Amino acid sequence: MAVEERDPVSGRKTTGHEWNGITELDTPVPKGVLIFLIVTHVFAVLWWFLMPTWPLGTSYTKGFLGVNQHSTVEEKLVTAQAGRASWMNRIEAESFEQVLADPQLMSIVESTGHRLFGDNCAACHGVDGKGRANYPNLTDDDWLWGGSVETIAETMRVGINTEHPESRFAQMPSFGVDGTLNREEISKAATYVYSLSHPEFSTEEVKKKIESGKEVFQANCAFCHGEDARGNQEIGAPNLADARWLYGGDLQTIVDTIHGGRQGHMPTWDERLTEGEIKILALYVHSLSKEMR
Repeated sequence: MAVEERDPVSGRKTTGHEWNGITELDTPVPKGVLIFLIVTHVFAVLWWFLMPTWPLGTSYTKGFLGVNQHSTVEEKLVTAQAGRASWMNRIEAESFEQVLADPQLMSIVESTGHRLFGDNCAACHGVDGKGRANYPNLTDDDWLWGGSVETIAETMRVGINTEHPESRFAQMPSFGVDGTLNREEISKAATYVYSLSHPEFSTEEVKKKIESGKEVFQANCAFCHGEDARGNQEIGAPNLADARWLYGGDLQTIVDTIHGGRQGHMPTWDERLTEGEIKILALYVHSLSKEMR
């Protein structure tokens, strides 16, 4: 029979293993840990029987408590919809002017609209609505198609350059790619457009080029952007004289735009959002630009 060894300091038995003069003690698992493990195992077994747990092909064990998260979520949605029905019905029934004149409804519009905007529009226009490269700023009161709340709602409903039968359509021709203008004419037109929002650029050295660019502009661009280059919201042509740019306003970017053209895209939301949600979003976006006035 092997002689039982004990540690002279703690008095505990040893396992008989030794490494570099260090003897391993045969220390039992603490009772607290054992109790915790037992309790968790018992709880797990009980949970298997009480709650939905195990998959069974196309179904699963339902559990004795009959808990159904799908039903719980549906009940909460129904409750939430019932709670918002009163003010949603008012927003849908009243005109834009009536909603705008009602501080209580506008308070709801701002909170609900902020959430809808974050879920559906922020990916392109930013959480604050100030846009980013190639996506318009919705807070600056500078609109391609018009900034009335009715027009904003219509733009969201049908989209821009989409397959919707009532979609708004707009495209900047590619004057260089199509061969309509040569390189020198494009440079002159870009110089003129750049000078509209940068009066300090109109020095004696470039004055003649600007004048030539204006002639090119009048012959090729004024039909959409207007003779004063202030745009046309009826066809989505931007104002080129206000120093607010969608694709960039530096001289080289303007050259690139004239050469290669531009065609933006705004999704249509009438199949994803309800009429009431589109109305709330339109009112919310309108309020963003109104704050900047």
